[in-house]
Amino acid sequence: MSGSWALPVILALPLAGALLLLLLPEVGDAIAHVVGLVVTGSVVVGVLALFGSFDIGRAGRPQLELDGDWIPAIGVRFHLGVDGISLPLVGLAALLFLLCMVHLLRHMPEPVRPRALIGLLLLLETGVLATFMALDLIVFFIAFEVVLLPMYFVIALWGGERRQHAATKFILFTLLGSVVMLVGFLVVGTHAGTFDLVELAGRRGAGMPRGVQDAAAALMILGLAVKTPVWPLHTWLPDAHTEAPTVGSVLLAGVLLKMGTYGLVRLVLPVVPQGAHDLAPALAGFAVIGIVWGSLVCLVQRDMKRLIAYSSVGHMGFVVLGIASLTTIGVQAALLANIAHGLITGLLFFLVGALKERHHSSEIAVVGEGMLGQTPYLGSLLVFAGVASLGLPGLAGFWGEALALFGAWRPAGGLPAVWFQLLVCLACLGAIITAAYFLDLLRRTAFGPVPSARRLRPVGEARVSELVAWTPLVVATVVIGLYPRIVLGLGEAAVRGVLGVSA
Repeated sequence: MSGSWALPVILALPLAGALLLLLLPEVGDAIAHVVGLVVTGSVVVGVLALFGSFDIGRAGRPQLELDGDWIPAIGVRFHLGVDGISLPLVGLAALLFLLCMVHLLRHMPEPVRPRALIGLLLLLETGVLATFMALDLIVFFIAFEVVLLPMYFVIALWGGERRQHAATKFILFTLLGSVVMLVGFLVVGTHAGTFDLVELAGRRGAGMPRGVQDAAAALMILGLAVKTPVWPLHTWLPDAHTEAPTVGSVLLAGVLLKMGTYGLVRLVLPVVPQGAHDLAPALAGFAVIGIVWGSLVCLVQRDMKRLIAYSSVGHMGFVVLGIASLTTIGVQAALLANIAHGLITGLLFFLVGALKERHHSSEIAVVGEGMLGQTPYLGSLLVFAGVASLGLPGLAGFWGEALALFGAWRPAGGLPAVWFQLLVCLACLGAIITAAYFLDLLRRTAFGPVPSARRLRPVGEARVSELVAWTPLVVATVVIGLYPRIVLGLGEAAVRGVLGVSA
């Protein structure tokens, strides 16, 4: 697939599937599953075609663009494109949505409404992909908003006992963040006379006074920090993860959080570079507080889903720290950590969902010891995902966080080096605590003897459909861990572009 219509066609696939399922009540449950698999599978095929037609030699510039007037009265253009920053995230999103559809074949949550749930997930996929493809601030905002309602309903209708509270908290936080972000966009558009991201990135803040850039950057960072989430705007995340169904948790961690960090790189760094520079030390400070805070909270968590949710606060803190360094290696590390977190934490939530189905609880004490002895596939996968998440060298989780620390140790010129070096030391403490709580989790679940009660009532081993959904995440985690150049090489030129650094 190539040409300017490639991206709209990919977006049209999940949108058409969503409209078919949500607007036609006569569609049966079996057909709904078929539609979900066919549509998300077709999107994956389309994205693979994008990778095949993508010119790596021009990865620093948008490719496969579609650019046309949309709302000329206010200068909004329907402008789509992908570059070395956005294309890996498009691929990650497409993969996770397909794997979620595979998961739903055998794990449809209560109440069993396949048509509604799959339709909402396809609408969610449309918004996510459009966010990563948008090259206009207003188009980005609209795509960003499309994601909110489907995820709200996924949590509110198919979540746990406190689903209404979690869904309401999610929508209030994210809507407030979106409004603040929109004000920042309007500040930029008013002073620059355009919302086009390619043009704005080329200007690099020219024509916008320093005070305007600082204000716009603060508003955009605040709005995007909610979605990332950056401490102390993270409090919606543990509740949403804990109460969401498995597919909701996988997509929240694997895709939706990446929209916030992607926005920091795509919107803030190139559009208001002076504002980004002025606010970088504060942003880095909040990121490191999140790393340490999230790690400490994980030490006392008794619920596996909640533990993994708080671990995401820490992991995303490393991503934000890399971005705040304003260095090529730091931002590249952030993009790599984004992909690694999506793969590893997506796998963790799949596994915890499987354990919750078998034990009717995700409490660590209820799951108990002995998984490797009684269910070796489940136990081995949990060990793999745990050591990957704590950053074992040779797996994808190691490179992003290690390189983010390296980039922050020597931040961009003009940033306070001593402050960043202090933050790196604190972040290393968070990394040590991360290893401690993941190893403790594995000790209390995967290892040890099989409890006598479970010998009488065995727990089911991983099913074929589950292994099909999980194996691609394992393979990708190993491949990127052994050869991180796959992601780093693709994004290098684009990162230099957003930072205004010559090759």
